[in-house]
Amino acid sequence: MKWKFLEHKGPVFAPLYDPLPKDVKFYYDGKPVQLSVQAEEVAKFFGAMLDHEYTTKDIFRNNFFMDWRKEMTLEERMVLTDLAKCDFTEIFNYHKRVVEERKNRTKEEKLKVKEENAKLVEEFGFCVMDHHKERIGNFKIEPPGLFRGRGDHPKQGMLKKRILPEDVIINCSKDSKIPVPPTGHKWKEVRHDNTVTWLASWTENVQGSVKYVMLNANSKLKGEKDWEKYEVARKLRNHVDRIRRTYREDFKSKEMRIRQRAVALYFIDKLALRAGNEKEEGETADTVGCCSLRVEHIKLYPELDGEKHVVEFDFLGKDSIRYYNKVPVEKKVFKNVQLFMENKQEGDDLFDRLNTPMLNKHLQSLMEGLTAKVFRTYNASVTLQQQLQELTDPEDTVPGKILSYNRANRAVAILCNHQRAPPKTFDQSMANLRSKIEAKKEQISLAKKELKEAKKEAKENDTEKIKKVVESKKKAVMRTEEQLMKLEVQATDREENKQIALSTSKLNYLDPRISVAWCKKWDVTLEKIYNKTYRDKFAWAVHMTDTDFVF
Repeated sequence: MKWKFLEHKGPVFAPLYDPLPKDVKFYYDGKPVQLSVQAEEVAKFFGAMLDHEYTTKDIFRNNFFMDWRKEMTLEERMVLTDLAKCDFTEIFNYHKRVVEERKNRTKEEKLKVKEENAKLVEEFGFCVMDHHKERIGNFKIEPPGLFRGRGDHPKQGMLKKRILPEDVIINCSKDSKIPVPPTGHKWKEVRHDNTVTWLASWTENVQGSVKYVMLNANSKLKGEKDWEKYEVARKLRNHVDRIRRTYREDFKSKEMRIRQRAVALYFIDKLALRAGNEKEEGETADTVGCCSLRVEHIKLYPELDGEKHVVEFDFLGKDSIRYYNKVPVEKKVFKNVQLFMENKQEGDDLFDRLNTPMLNKHLQSLMEGLTAKVFRTYNASVTLQQQLQELTDPEDTVPGKILSYNRANRAVAILCNHQRAPPKTFDQSMANLRSKIEAKKEQISLAKKELKEAKKEAKENDTEKIKKVVESKKKAVMRTEEQLMKLEVQATDREENKQIALSTSKLNYLDPRISVAWCKKWDVTLEKIYNKTYRDKFAWAVHMTDTDFVF
């Protein structure tokens, strides 16, 4: 039981579609076409993205066109048969104008919007749980749009449909005031389930995943859940040596089932692979995890680049992010994988005697609460702690220490395969940073020249005034050198993290107490490591952690 009393106002729905002005035209084959409201709304989603590389990808374009046609009238479907003949230019230009106008709003207009948002938060952004007013995290339901996905997701470009009250299940206590749905609508269902912490839920149409309205990250319930998660991972350190001994012994088991389970566990432990859950029916993405690896995802090299027993992995993991890695493994693991691949074709399962439920059942028998994700959290946190110990130089400046922290964080992101596409503005921002560095070097050169001249003058005319000038010039040189170092550290950091997503591991896999203890130990303000969202989410860790914390 998570609560005894729960009352809230329900979620806030996305505003209704505001049609395009009459002078903004959509063209097909060079001729203007007046679209129905439903078709126009979907066309606007695509038109607003014209400057994005997504709209150049075949898979995105094909999925969009297929879903767009479903929203069209019969007449529109008969006319609009080729996406290449569609001209969204005016819609795109209109969207850019609206964005620009929004940016250039007056102070009064911005204040008015801020006040309206504050009213909305006051009315819908809080709930009462067991007589405490708690902040709700995401009370606004996401508006409709086009699904982007990560990596080369096979569903990118599909239409994320508008969520209506008829799609939403409300959860509150029986003795509370049940939220009132918007006029003319009704809820899909009202539940009174106090074993869960969500306030509302619905199923989105693209991936069929269930979405929830939950409490804010810094709520008491969420904080307790986070703390418990990291405590389970910490508990693993007392069992991990025994577990590793056991699976190494199982490499020699007479039962193929046990050997496969041992090798899978070795990969999950050493490479932080996900177990790989069974996919929903109709799921088109060919994504796999450790248990669902197939023969085509693995290549074996008895020797490669001076290393022995190398396994090459190449598969699509969660969110269609490619996992590619060449790893030297223990000889017994290598021999076992060779054995598992014997007499199998490309599409055959590598672990044909193993599935995720079997593996999870085994993990539970090794330690209460143990799952593949606990291994991932444990190894991520241990890696961060070890890297921080190795990389932090006590003599370093604060920017140098932050670079070390980000490098430690990156080691974890690489372990967990947290990738991202380089930001669109990356090259431009790097060019700006380099020009700042060049300007700063010129400034140093000038400051040194001025210092040299002041010293020369001091030799000829040794007065108090000249001495002060020399001191001031020395400080100016030191200050600009510090600024240069800061900029160079920033450039290194930015370049190294171009394709690595540091935030995923920081938010989900790294015990925040490690970071808090590191900041306190080296006098680095927490704001340099965690933004406000993270500081709120991990408030429990900030209050309870001293410099001597060890994961």
